Amino acid sequence: MSRVGRLPVAIPGGVQISIDGSHVKVKGPKGELQRTFSPLIGLALENGQVTVTRKSDAPAERALHGTTRAVLANMVHGVSTGFTTVLEVDGVGYRPELSGRNLMLYVGYSHPVEVPPPAGISFEVDQKTRQIKVMGYDKEVVGQTAADIRKVRPPEPYHGKGIRYAGERIRRKAGKAGKGAK
Repeated sequence: MSRVGRLPVAIPGGVQISIDGSHVKVKGPKGELQRTFSPLIGLALENGQVTVTRKSDAPAERALHGTTRAVLANMVHGVSTGFTTVLEVDGVGYRPELSGRNLMLYVGYSHPVEVPPPAGISFEVDQKTRQIKVMGYDKEVVGQTAADIRKVRPPEPYHGKGIRYAGERIRRKAGKAGKGAK
């Protein structure tokens, strides 16, 4: 039995969940998510908890068991409290700004890079620490948006300049040796 898959998903107050076969709709204060899961996995709502079961021990079903439960738990967590990913901008003259809802990145190009937020995503910028917060209720979209922002100017290994995730360690390389060193 999957250690993750056998745990029930608790439904917090203010979150409604409806299960129609393998189609699940979760609605909460932050937004609404829906997803269709594999018909090989059974979903049941009882006592304010969702349990995920599998019909057999086939490898395909075993692989889907824990994944289905984790995705369902992320949907419930997202619509109730939401997800946040923090990015840091490092480099001389590099800075993020908000222009309306759009994110403007000044990261060493001849022009600012404008990043419009996808549906359900909002940005927050701290000018002092040069941090960007990507917030939303869908974990997948939050992570993809943060990855797209990081892709604008990934951190480089010699000076460490660029956009990186908060807490991300950049493997640094030594620069060229001096003129007289042999």
